[in-house]
Amino acid sequence: MQNEDRKCILLVDDEPTNLQVLKHTLQDEYRLLFAKDGEKALQLTRTEKVDLILLDVMMPGMSGYDVCRALKADTATQATPIIFVTALNQVSDEQMGFDLGAVDYITKPVSPVIVKARVKNQLSLVQLDVMKQTRLQVVQCLGMAAEYKDNETGMHVIRMSHYSQRLALRAGYSEAMAEELLHAAPMHDVGKIGIPDAILQKPGKLEPEEWYIMQQHARIGAAIIGEHSSGLLNTARMIALYHHEKWDGSGYPHGLAGLDIPLAARIIAIADVFDALTSERPYKSAWTVEDAIALIQRESGKHFDPALVEVFMQCLPELIEIKERWRDPMGENV
Repeated sequence: MQNEDRKCILLVDDEPTNLQVLKHTLQDEYRLLFAKDGEKALQLTRTEKVDLILLDVMMPGMSGYDVCRALKADTATQATPIIFVTALNQVSDEQMGFDLGAVDYITKPVSPVIVKARVKNQLSLVQLDVMKQTRLQVVQCLGMAAEYKDNETGMHVIRMSHYSQRLALRAGYSEAMAEELLHAAPMHDVGKIGIPDAILQKPGKLEPEEWYIMQQHARIGAAIIGEHSSGLLNTARMIALYHHEKWDGSGYPHGLAGLDIPLAARIIAIADVFDALTSERPYKSAWTVEDAIALIQRESGKHFDPALVEVFMQCLPELIEIKERWRDPMGENV
């Protein structure tokens, strides 16, 4: 492996002997940077791409704790994982390190085997997080791509995703499940990629054959996302396929009714309609919030799950705040 392809680790310790031990332990697998004080460590993080920091605590001038605070206060470095390597071995010392944001704590004298294992583990976690973030970005970009065919700002998918998260939390979702729904929601209309622009942007009522084509975006979206046993993409496929089903069974593509419609899709249905009604489109003017609320209440038990309509009403202050925060440019969203 070329040196520039290796992960970069910054070793910070005022004792040259300690730096030598760490150097011999890690130099065969990683690119190493060295600092003997906190100021030099901070300087290197501003000029070099550092993947992990092994940080001593007791140093002249800035302590390791001070360095950690500075790194966590800077948006450019706050995500860089820090492992404290120190002679301080009290439980309170270790707790202080974790409270400041360190990911691990190794006491001296160090064991090379332990150092290698801890470093490898933390870098693996970082790589996993990068992969997760990349996957989320791909999902969001696909959702935005579909939305751009219908709404040039693409803000609809942002608003309705946040609406969905708030509704899910009020409906009993855990924080983790609600966050997954937040990230899956942008894919709800990805199937519109397969619908002709002449139908998507038609200013008047669709003819029966045009409406049939429009309805296919639910199936197309599910096909684009594909089959997944669990996780984000499984949720995304489910809401793409079922978010146009209606509580009374009159929706599409399968005519599901009531509790047969997955809860995530029922949540998305309310969030999607509320934002669609209150947003301007090439084929319609924006409704007022009051008129949109009135329609959702009228459709309780018909289009929408009655229990979720109650949740929607409870969440209204939060939803309106989200709506204002993510307004379309030029006042299209009113």
